[in-house]
Amino acid sequence: MNRTDIEDRLSKRQMGLRMFNFKLTVGKSKWLFYSLILAVACLLISFNFSLAATAAAKHYTELELAPLPEIKLPKNERFVLKNGLVVYLMEDHDLPLVNGTAMIRTGDRLEPADKVGLAGFTGAVMRTGGTQKHTADQINQMLEQRAASVETGIGEASGSAGFESLTEDLETVFDLFAEVLREPVFDQKQLDLAKTQARGGIARRNDDPDDIASREFQKLIYGKDSPYARITEYATLDNISREDLVKFYQQYFHPNNMILGIVGDFEPQKMRSLIQAKFGDWKRSPQMTQPQLSEVKPANTGGVFFVDQPQLTQSSVLMGHIGGKFNSPDYAALDVLNGVLNGFGGRLLNEVRSRQGLAYSVYGYWSPRFDYPGMFIAGGQTRSDATVQFVQALQTEIKRIQAQPVTPQELAFAKESTLNSFVFNFQNPAQTLSRLMRYEYYGYPADFLFRYQKAVAATTEADVQRVAREYLKPEQLVTLVVGNQTAIQPPLTQLAASVTPIDVTIPSSQTQAQN
Repeated sequence: MNRTDIEDRLSKRQMGLRMFNFKLTVGKSKWLFYSLILAVACLLISFNFSLAATAAAKHYTELELAPLPEIKLPKNERFVLKNGLVVYLMEDHDLPLVNGTAMIRTGDRLEPADKVGLAGFTGAVMRTGGTQKHTADQINQMLEQRAASVETGIGEASGSAGFESLTEDLETVFDLFAEVLREPVFDQKQLDLAKTQARGGIARRNDDPDDIASREFQKLIYGKDSPYARITEYATLDNISREDLVKFYQQYFHPNNMILGIVGDFEPQKMRSLIQAKFGDWKRSPQMTQPQLSEVKPANTGGVFFVDQPQLTQSSVLMGHIGGKFNSPDYAALDVLNGVLNGFGGRLLNEVRSRQGLAYSVYGYWSPRFDYPGMFIAGGQTRSDATVQFVQALQTEIKRIQAQPVTPQELAFAKESTLNSFVFNFQNPAQTLSRLMRYEYYGYPADFLFRYQKAVAATTEADVQRVAREYLKPEQLVTLVVGNQTAIQPPLTQLAASVTPIDVTIPSSQTQAQN
């Protein structure tokens, strides 16, 4: 091959490469062009949708909402066994589940003052200590195999025992539930374990400033020796024996001293037969009477108190005084008052937090109880250097709601918030049954919830101002601050000439015994 032939081949190859590159360039250009067209089309479509959405959107004040659904009690049955056990049955066949709860007329407010913690241990070790027929491990294993549960406990004003089960396992689980209620053995090892855990809780009880504030505030309102304020100490733990648990159980756990409620997927006649078989032969106590509750009087009617915690960079503040009960004729109006003060749009958040910037959180509630006076309690968390201003701002707002009538907008917002949230207390039959049992337990009428709902709807601006003037007592506010004394500037003495320090040092068993 000569030089000329080689040059001709190279020339043709270069020409081919140029043609290929030209086609490739044209192809890329077309691809870019089509991509650009597609992107523009998408933008136009999105823009049109945005315009349509914007045109259709309304301001939230223009939204028309459906009226609240009427609260209706699901069909339920109430009967009493010959031994006095009150039973509620409420069917719910949505899921193959059954759960039950027993309310026992007891509570830690009934335990001896030198054995605080006794009721709680009784409620816990009933379950963890096993029964006469099964150890705790056997009960745990039987329940775990069936994805079921049986639990017990005793709180401030009542005891409880409950179970959850699949419908197909109901008889087995209900049998264990009855065993735990009727035949607990209160195993000593489980009591020792519970006491060890309680000692750990005592040792850590000053770790959280909010816990300190809540605990000490209860003492300031009700008195440190009141059953509604006293706390478990090392010394009271040392006073509690297994025999005390047995005695406490025997005093209160009787069929004529409890209410049993069962809700779920069951056949009523079979459920009645099962209850009769497991509880019908449980003998009633002829000596059972309603416990005599301690009289509640305010321990303090004013004053500023302080717990020094030098490690803190903020203050936890609580203010309040003794309150009332749910059965007050003004309970509904007081709940609307709560709505005016609290939440997004409430006076406290708008003024103290948003406008003045004095609080991380702020609240003020009329908080009643069923059978003893609750509290009015206000407070929140604030910077150390804003503590005094925060307290003064709360005082101002409490006085303002007494002096200035609420606006129609405030009233409407509070009533709607109260009524809207109330509906969510009845989302399922179990919640409704729980309320029916609680009302009977405390002697309230069965239609209490309907009376409350109607009373909220009927509350006026004048009602809110009237209850604010009648029930809120700014001159009797007890104020407690948990914070860093050196960082609180101006000092708390700007609130009161005398500030009472509170010592939260945890006493040892020996110290309490000597005292």
